[in-house]
Amino acid sequence: MTLKSERIKLNDGMYLNLVKTDKFKSNLLSYYFIRPLNREEVSKNALLPLVLRSGTEKFPTKFDISRKLEELYGSDLSISVNKRGEKQVIRFTMEWARGDQLDKKGHDYEVIDVLRGMIFEPLVKNQAFNPKHVKREKENLENIIRSRINNKRSHARQRCIEEMCKNERYSIYKFGYIEDLPEIDEINLYEHYQEIVKTSPIEVFYVGNYDEKLIEYLKEDSEINRGDIISIPQDTIIKLPQTKRIIKEELDINQGKVVLGYRAGIQYDDELYNALIVANDILGGGPNSKLFRNVREKESLAYYINSVIYKYKSLLLIDGGIEFKDFDKTVDITKEQLEDLKKGLFTQEDMDISIKSLKSSTESVKDSIFLISEFFFSRFLSKDNKTLEQIVKEYGEVTKDQIVDAANQITIDTIYFMDRIKE
Repeated sequence: MTLKSERIKLNDGMYLNLVKTDKFKSNLLSYYFIRPLNREEVSKNALLPLVLRSGTEKFPTKFDISRKLEELYGSDLSISVNKRGEKQVIRFTMEWARGDQLDKKGHDYEVIDVLRGMIFEPLVKNQAFNPKHVKREKENLENIIRSRINNKRSHARQRCIEEMCKNERYSIYKFGYIEDLPEIDEINLYEHYQEIVKTSPIEVFYVGNYDEKLIEYLKEDSEINRGDIISIPQDTIIKLPQTKRIIKEELDINQGKVVLGYRAGIQYDDELYNALIVANDILGGGPNSKLFRNVREKESLAYYINSVIYKYKSLLLIDGGIEFKDFDKTVDITKEQLEDLKKGLFTQEDMDISIKSLKSSTESVKDSIFLISEFFFSRFLSKDNKTLEQIVKEYGEVTKDQIVDAANQITIDTIYFMDRIKE
């Protein structure tokens, strides 16, 4: 069965997206608030969902919210702040056991009310959030920002992106910056919240089982007071690097982290985009990839090595964990793998394995109610109306010549190396 979404306008810049499926024993509702990624508001945007999750008008504390969720058969409430290209996306999601499965009248509506209350009926007094909540969540956000360095692999990739995109909005860290936090208080954060609700494009996704009565209930979001909706700038795609550089940083670590950052310059609406995805998989997508077989297995240079495409910015990052002494050799042999790809030095079997893997991972979206919501939201962001079945079909149509053409547009930009502290 092909998954389809129905799109209904609720308000200015606010849309309800309905995906009907009875495959799951749960329903899912997500609110996505879309903001331009900018330095001025990134920290407030990251703090906001933490504060909203701390208490609502009806459930004033985290404990009250958690107890209510338990009463609602363990309904799962989650929040996130993510970077989608040069957009910052604040997400609020509730997943819960279907009311018709529980034979409990009004259950779906009760769960929806808890999520709506957290977003649109926060705990506010005298035009300000609860100061204790703001203080506590500022401390929690500071800990989140500080802890980014604890995952050295993730930190190395982030540092490479920051250096690579130094003069672009994409270099901004999604959770913001510690130096911003002292200036944020319960008053100006509430003012920012009001601005977010009034001016952000909002995409609401409901995935699961529903009837006309439930749709009408969800349409009540149209009563939210809205203002002038902000426009979200297009992602800046740079096809060729401005400067080629090597960045080395010393940390107290036991294993070197190397990241090679490339510009691909192929946007998601380009006819070569699927070929780029296949090229990336052949290069570093798994145990059959050129990087795994040659850098890790044959040369024994890496504890791990793979490559990934950043869709909205058309970047390709190769990252590996290596011995400190092997930096130069690893970089040289890694570059050789991409050069071989550009020359077409890969087999039909390589293509078949990668295409099969990509088809399988795409089809697996149907097995997760959350991934279905994420897929349709991603489709909205990229203004792409392809179904999962169309995407799978198009992977199978990618040719060797297209893969070579796509690979030849990939150009090195920045090499980042996390080295140990020299004694």
